[in-house]
Amino acid sequence: MPSIDMKLELVTLIACDVDAEVFTSDKMQERFESLFRIYDDQITFQMFKSFRRVRISFSTPEAAARARIELHESEFNGSKLTLYFAQVQNTGEDVDKAYLAPPQPVKQFLISPPSSPPVGVVVHVCESETEEEENEARPKMKIVQTRRPDSPPKVYN
Repeated sequence: MPSIDMKLELVTLIACDVDAEVFTSDKMQERFESLFRIYDDQITFQMFKSFRRVRISFSTPEAAARARIELHESEFNGSKLTLYFAQVQNTGEDVDKAYLAPPQPVKQFLISPPSSPPVGVVVHVCESETEEEENEARPKMKIVQTRRPDSPPKVYN
C-alpha cells in the first residue's frame, strides 16, 4: 500500500455510550459539557440521543488530544466514558491517485439493435416455390417399432 501524505486536523471527538441522563436532564448536560470546557472555551457539542453519542468539536487539535488523553475511559455518572477521534471523510478531489479508478464514461447509452430497421434498408423476401416443393417431395419418416429388451434374470436367495 502506498504511503499517504495526509495532514489531518483532529479537532473532533466522539463520546460513545454516554449516559441517557445527559440527553434528558439539563443539569447533567451542563456537567458533561463542563468536563470538556476546561480544555477549550470555543467548544461545540452535538447530541445524538438515539445513538447515545456526543460529537465534541474543539478549536485546536492540541485541545482535542489533551481532552482525549485525560478523559478517555474515565468515570462519568457511574459509567465509563469512551472517546474517539472522528474520522475525516475525503471528498472526490482528495481521493488518492495511486489507486485504480473506473474509466471516464465516454458512451452513455447501451448498444442494442434498433427498434425498427434503419432508413434505406432493403428487405429481400424469398418467394421461391422450390422450397415448398422440396418439403412436399420428401415423405415423412416413419418411426420403426423395436422390441423391448428382456429383463435381467431374477436371482432368488
